[in-house]
Amino acid sequence: MTTIRPFEMERPRHRPFLIGVSGGTASGKSTVCAKIMELLGQNKVDHHQRKVAIVSQDSFYRVLTLDQKAKALKGQYNFDHPDAFDNELMYQTLKDIVEGSVVEVPTYDFVTHSRLQDRITVYPADVVLFEGILVFYSQEVRDMFHMKLFVDTDSDVRLSHRVLRDMKRDRDLEQILNQYTTFVKPAFEEFCLPTKKYADVIIPRGVDNMVAINLIVQHIQDILNGDLCKWQHGGVVNGHSRGIKRAFSEQGDLDNATSNLPLGKRVLLEPSSRPH
Repeated sequence: MTTIRPFEMERPRHRPFLIGVSGGTASGKSTVCAKIMELLGQNKVDHHQRKVAIVSQDSFYRVLTLDQKAKALKGQYNFDHPDAFDNELMYQTLKDIVEGSVVEVPTYDFVTHSRLQDRITVYPADVVLFEGILVFYSQEVRDMFHMKLFVDTDSDVRLSHRVLRDMKRDRDLEQILNQYTTFVKPAFEEFCLPTKKYADVIIPRGVDNMVAINLIVQHIQDILNGDLCKWQHGGVVNGHSRGIKRAFSEQGDLDNATSNLPLGKRVLLEPSSRPH
């Protein structure tokens, strides 16, 4: 006999609106997702009742062999290569999320470079944000997204963010910089940056670009307020939401800075101040 949990009775299973969020290392992907969650008022809602959920690609790093772990502790393992991820598990987990199932997501420890026994339970949500450096790399995964965002942050800013983050993880500065020049930067240019062309929306300057984030939040709010039913019944064409153009134009009426934005498949909400 199947036991039905209370939240499953209260909220019928349906396909969530899946948003991919990509960008280089330390570009602010998780910060952007957290800000979106905050502006939607979902960050303080009980996990069982949240309408918006966040899942990170970092949770799907492969379990390392002893030799690989030894290299990782010396900063000699490439965590920015597509093969560093358990892509099969990641795809299956996303597939289960899209089908409205409760999923168990792995937990990864970046200090010891190991997958922990603890798992994070992700409950069915109306909107799911999946963020990571290579979430658009695999076409199989990329085609699952209904909207794709790319956080485009200056490379010098990303490096400074990464140095500060990794030093908090008790890593040596020389090791951090060596790993960046040997693995991180080349992998970004080879694997991550080319996927920028798949983005529907590019967000320069990350979380500092509140114009872009407010537009995206408005679009998600529309979905939560009822447009979810529309896209589930033909409101999505070729994997993309029709409603995003309307969301942009409505917000543009409120903010002169965006009133003349072109409405196309890809929307660059603000020009980058410095090139990569």
